[in-house]
Amino acid sequence: MRITVFGATGGVGQEVVRQAVAAGHEVTAVVRDPARLPVPLSDVQVHTVARVDDPEALREAVAGRDAVLSALGSHGRKADGVAERLTGAVLAAMEAEGVRRLLVVSAAPVGPRPADDPLPDRLARKMIGAILKEVYADLTRMEAVLARSTVDWTSVRPPKLTNGPLTGKYRTAVGSTPRSGRTISRADVAHAMLALVDDPASVKQGVGVAY
Repeated sequence: MRITVFGATGGVGQEVVRQAVAAGHEVTAVVRDPARLPVPLSDVQVHTVARVDDPEALREAVAGRDAVLSALGSHGRKADGVAERLTGAVLAAMEAEGVRRLLVVSAAPVGPRPADDPLPDRLARKMIGAILKEVYADLTRMEAVLARSTVDWTSVRPPKLTNGPLTGKYRTAVGSTPRSGRTISRADVAHAMLALVDDPASVKQGVGVAY
C-alpha cells in the first residue's frame, strides 16, 4: 500500500512510519527536518516542506496515494488552531488530487462519553478538559472540517498517550469511546490507524481507542 504520513517526526507519526515500513508499505513522510525520522532515509520517500499549511506544497506528497495518515496537532496547551488549519491544508491537497482515504489523530474527549462511565472517570475527564480546553476545541473544529470534506475520513480518538510498547491489544469503539479507557501507547495508536485503513465501518466515523 502507498501511504503518506503527516506529522511523521512526532510521537505517533514516528510509530506510524516505523510500523508501516516494517509491514512493507511504500511510505512517504512529509517533514520539515528529515533527520528526525525514526527509520533510515533509504526506507522512506521524504517530502520536505517549509510549511504544512500550503496545500499546493502538499499535492505532490499525496498524489497517487492509497491512504494518508496524519498525526498533526498541537504540542502544548496553546493550540492556536493548528489541527484545524493543517488538516484543512491536507484535505485541500487530497481533494485536488482525488485521493480518498484519510485517518487523523484526534482525542477521546472530542467524542461522546460512554453513558456508563464511572464517576471518577467523568470527574477526571472534566478536569483534563478544562486544562486542555483550547486543544480540544481545535480538534473539535478539525473534525467539523473533516465532516464537510469529500474524503473517506476516520478520526482516531485516544485518551492519555504514553510511550509504552506496541502491544496490538487495545479496545476500539466506532462512534464511541471504550468504557474507562484511560491510556494507550503512541505505538498502539499508530497500530490502530494502520489497522483501520481498510475498515469500511470506520469511514466517516470517530473511533475511540484505549486499553
